[in-house]
Amino acid sequence: MTGSVTRLVADAVLFDSDGVLVDSHERVVVAWSTLAAEVGLDDAALDMQFVGVPAHETLGRHLSGDRLAAAVARLEDLEVDTADGTAPIAGAHELLASLPPDRWTIVTSASRRLGEARWRGAGLPVPARSITADDVDRGKPDPAPFLAGAALLGFEPGRCVVFEDSPSGGVAAVAAGTTVVAVGGLAWRVEPAARIRDLRDVAVHTLADGSLSLTLRTI
Repeated sequence: MTGSVTRLVADAVLFDSDGVLVDSHERVVVAWSTLAAEVGLDDAALDMQFVGVPAHETLGRHLSGDRLAAAVARLEDLEVDTADGTAPIAGAHELLASLPPDRWTIVTSASRRLGEARWRGAGLPVPARSITADDVDRGKPDPAPFLAGAALLGFEPGRCVVFEDSPSGGVAAVAAGTTVVAVGGLAWRVEPAARIRDLRDVAVHTLADGSLSLTLRTI
């Protein structure tokens, strides 16, 4: 690797999904715009509120009761219908293949149905265990999803590295006590340990004691 380099040591790695492992942004925007038109919401008023946040929390700011439940279900159908065209983020295949399968998982604000549809659509391995919106009562920016991810793998949060692209996910990861690496160039309200362009900027090897050494080419 050339340029600035950051090295981290951890026991496990937790990945956000959209924007970190898979690129579904255009399809997400289309789905939200379609839903907004169908339920009478001002598309501009949403103003990307849905990035990195569970759908029911974003829609709950605008809808309630049966309308909220119907809108959440409709949105998931819209997104799942196009998930087969999801693309992997550069470097995702290679990085996941370099990690021991029991040392990484995905922590996403999407439902399990949608998350797994996107991972399969991008040709990525579906982890045996993961944390989705179905598994926690409070989504990002609450730390609950990343605390659950660390517990799922059996490691302390302080020994986990999180890869996140969204500001709300960054807040959640820091609050959980993990070491967070920002992916991409979005402005954050918290300071990450490092910032990378995409997963091509990460190299991992396993140390003699089983822990993971991560070398990051930072931006």
